[in-house]
Amino acid sequence: MIYLTLFLTFLEIGAVSFGGGYAMISMMRDKALLHGWLTEEQLLNVIAVAESTPGPIAVNMATFVGASEGGLLGSLCATLGVVLPSFLIILLIAAVLPGLLRKGGVRAALQGIRPCTVGLILATAITMLMRSLFGITAIGGGVSPDLVGILIFALLAAFAFLFARWKAKKPSPILIILISAGLGMLLY
Repeated sequence: MIYLTLFLTFLEIGAVSFGGGYAMISMMRDKALLHGWLTEEQLLNVIAVAESTPGPIAVNMATFVGASEGGLLGSLCATLGVVLPSFLIILLIAAVLPGLLRKGGVRAALQGIRPCTVGLILATAITMLMRSLFGITAIGGGVSPDLVGILIFALLAAFAFLFARWKAKKPSPILIILISAGLGMLLY
């Protein structure tokens, strides 16, 4: 039963989420909390691990949740569910509708989807920031700042700014992840 639930839940996420992995995080959060698969704290940890490991974040998250709930078969079901809709849509577009993106209506629809995708990513980022740095879980809820987390965030922001000024380019995301992992191990 859990395998079917994992597959169908992640199939739904994959089928109705537009904008890639980051846009899926909000829906994955809702579903994982609804089913009791993850707590808020576990979700933040899964996002951190999924972001810092190779591969798309949505696939990594689905695989992790599936594995934690149903082992190897659970991870396969969740992963297949989340990638199947995109795979089928891309396959259909590539095979049947090669000139689709040249159509004005399709371009207009995609232009309309972009602001929604940006909003979903921004809302997820703000929620994660408020939860992880300030302990805010609900509007009107108490504030419990994580001073070490705020310090790490400030150090990373300062490093990124100074690096960009010094090298005239942004630091590598891998470098930022490694520095933040090192700071986390040192300061926590």
